[in-house]
Amino acid sequence: MAASAKKKNKKGRPSLADFLAEDGGTGGGSTHVGGVPTAWHSSHNDVYRAPPTDCSTLPSAPGAAREPSIARSRLPKSPPYTAFLGNLPYDVTEDSIKEFFRGLNISAACLPCEPSNPDRLKGLGYAEFEDLDSLLSALSLNEESLGNRRIRADVADQAQDDRTPG
Repeated sequence: MAASAKKKNKKGRPSLADFLAEDGGTGGGSTHVGGVPTAWHSSHNDVYRAPPTDCSTLPSAPGAAREPSIARSRLPKSPPYTAFLGNLPYDVTEDSIKEFFRGLNISAACLPCEPSNPDRLKGLGYAEFEDLDSLLSALSLNEESLGNRRIRADVADQAQDDRTPG
């Protein structure tokens, strides 16, 4: 079809096939900005290059590879180094908490029970660590699975730090 005899739709625009055929079948979309081609197949490799990405900060990186995003001001400056644990399975035991944090210097675990039913756990707890590095390592396990649940690990609030786990 000749360029002068193009079919136009009701609004006076050429059809998609005619528009794509205008560039001679090279795939279209090759644009020049400031004399530099911006097509994806351009030979100018440095035009739109993204900076290198640190994969350990991506959301898909394992939790242990990421440093916890906790403000340093929230971390305790002296013992006890206590972590709040939420969304725990109701059948969790202190031994399973210690096994979950194996390799870390955990000194105690506390699993409060429901006041109305002392045989049922609340689904939360506290773990006390001997040093700040162990606490930070424990916080990096946030959203990891324990039993059939993804637990939350966070720094225990100051009011909770006054409680003695164990």
